[in-house]
Amino acid sequence: MSAATMTAPVRGKTDDGRIGLRANLRHIGALVRRNFMQIRNEPFSMFDALAMPIVFSLLFTYVFGGAMTGGNRSEYVNYFIPGLMAMGGLNIAMSIGTGVNDDFNKGVMDRFRTLPIARSSVLIAKLVVESGRMLVSTVILMIMGFIQGFELKTGPLELLAAVVLALVFGSSLTWIFMLLGMSLPTPQAVSGMGFLVMMPLQFGSSIFAPTATMPDWLESFTEYNPLSRLADAARALTSGHGAVAEPVTVTLAWAVGITVIVAPLAVRKFRNKTS
Repeated sequence: MSAATMTAPVRGKTDDGRIGLRANLRHIGALVRRNFMQIRNEPFSMFDALAMPIVFSLLFTYVFGGAMTGGNRSEYVNYFIPGLMAMGGLNIAMSIGTGVNDDFNKGVMDRFRTLPIARSSVLIAKLVVESGRMLVSTVILMIMGFIQGFELKTGPLELLAAVVLALVFGSSLTWIFMLLGMSLPTPQAVSGMGFLVMMPLQFGSSIFAPTATMPDWLESFTEYNPLSRLADAARALTSGHGAVAEPVTVTLAWAVGITVIVAPLAVRKFRNKTS
């Protein structure tokens, strides 16, 4: 073996051993394709994204809708469908935590140890795929909403803005659950911890009911709950009523803050577990 061969950098790496941006993007693309192929080979992995918006929209419309609005279910549909945009991202984000944990327990992540790829590319690829699942789930939710009488009182651009806002916030939550998936010992532990986080955030918010009907202490909690801000922003964007700038700004601030703080922790945890 010649000296030139021994000293040549690994393809995709710079002279100092770092993986370049173009190589990193190629790795992310390859891992995204791999994850999508897994979904194609295991279509039941899409069950939560496909079934949850149908089940929740029907459940809350016909079980709670009449009681919440004195029998006027169509009024309640227009209230809670934008709220379900906020809840959908949280539910799907939790599933990625159990998936990451299961991958480690099955040894899938061990295969990446010997590959000359950036450790962050594995997590970013999962983030991209989960964002796609969130989009599919949101589209199904809106279809169900229109079938049940949801009225878009603004326009397609405002609806698109509400969907994008929900995706951005939901994507930020995936970092939290990926970190939990790498920190807890079993998928059951991740799922249990996820429910402990999800239940107060979902039901202690304005997703299902106006906060004015809640006790003072709970109403104060909902004011700081990011799901309430996202639900309020989605309603304002789709109904044309209420402030838009404030809840949108707060939601984006939460999304950026969560990503900036948790993403580096998740990447570092992944590097430590695969080193």
